[in-house]
Amino acid sequence: MSDKKFRIEKDSMGEMQVPADALWGASTQRAVENFPVSGIRFSRPFIRSLGMVKLACVETNMALGKLPKEIGDPIARACTEVMEGELDDHFVLDIFQTGSGTSTNMNANEVIANRANELMGISRGDKGKVHPNDHVNMGQSSNDVIPTCINVAALEQSEKLLIPALKHMHSVLEKKAAEFDDIVKIGRTHLQDATPVRLGQQFGGYASMISHAIRRLENARTFASELAIGGTAVGTGLNTPPEFAPGVVERLSAKTGIKFREAENHFEAQSARDSNVELSGVMKTIAVGLVKIANDMRWLGSGPRCGIGELLIPPVQPGSSIMPGKVNPVMAEAVLQVCAQIFGNDASIAFGGQSGVFELNVMMPVIAHNLLESITLAANVTRLFADRCLIGIQADRERCESLVEQSLAMVTALNPKIGYDRAAQVAKRAYQEGRTVREVCVEMNVLPADELEEALNAEKMTDNRK
Repeated sequence: MSDKKFRIEKDSMGEMQVPADALWGASTQRAVENFPVSGIRFSRPFIRSLGMVKLACVETNMALGKLPKEIGDPIARACTEVMEGELDDHFVLDIFQTGSGTSTNMNANEVIANRANELMGISRGDKGKVHPNDHVNMGQSSNDVIPTCINVAALEQSEKLLIPALKHMHSVLEKKAAEFDDIVKIGRTHLQDATPVRLGQQFGGYASMISHAIRRLENARTFASELAIGGTAVGTGLNTPPEFAPGVVERLSAKTGIKFREAENHFEAQSARDSNVELSGVMKTIAVGLVKIANDMRWLGSGPRCGIGELLIPPVQPGSSIMPGKVNPVMAEAVLQVCAQIFGNDASIAFGGQSGVFELNVMMPVIAHNLLESITLAANVTRLFADRCLIGIQADRERCESLVEQSLAMVTALNPKIGYDRAAQVAKRAYQEGRTVREVCVEMNVLPADELEEALNAEKMTDNRK
């Protein structure tokens, strides 16, 4: 291997050979060699957040007179390039690394320092002007930077990606609820026939679930908006002026449009990741709801001739490599698989949250990865499900209405008039003879014709308030 493809960089442990075209330095290279675990790197939202936090820090340090403009400006420009994704190829570390995320914080410090030096006409690896620890990491520790980045990234993704996707799905479901409101169908409990409902009522229930999901996410802002920055190594704020954290938080709020605040207690913010566990719990709750909606869609659309068949699901692709003409509810299946991933991520995050040992949580990288993956996957699949399935769903009105008339549960409306026991006799006879409840009631003369007609009015059964 030619020496021309490498350069020598130094850190506190000595010299390291680093690829010549790499912006990272010796500390990052050590981590590259220490952690070839999965090939999974931090996601774009996290790296964006990391660049943004570093930018807010350098801007605050300049404003406080701690960092001269001639050094601060190129650092700020390099931070902006990190934010915007221009330097993503230089963030090379595996998620499964040091539990504080120190390796990735140093990856950022070295990349930003080398890029800043480069902008000043200085060769990579020369720390004469911009130093990764002294300048880029001024007033910071990995122990407050990484938890800050997690919360900033998680709220940005929630506010700008997931909540809009959920609001879109909610709008689609509400429109379907209105469209289907006059279609009476049979209800089902325990997978068995129950009393009638309107199809619009079912979809209204789905819409309400999504509305609740949005509110749960909004409520999670309370603690997710607290930032650990300013606590430095253990929460005491050593080597950081008291004006630093408020300045960084103010700048992060301005850059994101999200109201962040300094942690009420820096020891809690760094030793525990309860806000991430809480937000992941909300994600799990949302996933549970999405499973219910997706499963209902595919069951109600099962068939097309030998299933329930009350819904007509839009065909988006051929469903079988061997059965011509088969179409499957693939969008619902994608939702189910995403939800399975979210459930697994939540279990990992819960375990990670338990790893707050004394003054520091030591499973932050895996918490960050799984939380951001859950938010991103949920946002993407929710919008796809709304656009490629829910918007185009149609109802088979004839099928819905015919199943209502055939249902033995229609007899329930007769309870107040003929009593439970006699109504049960009607239901059993109708089942044994393969006839409808109406036909058996007429033959048994259980009620006068007009009263029977009124009692067996399926639409009226769907809203007892009328």
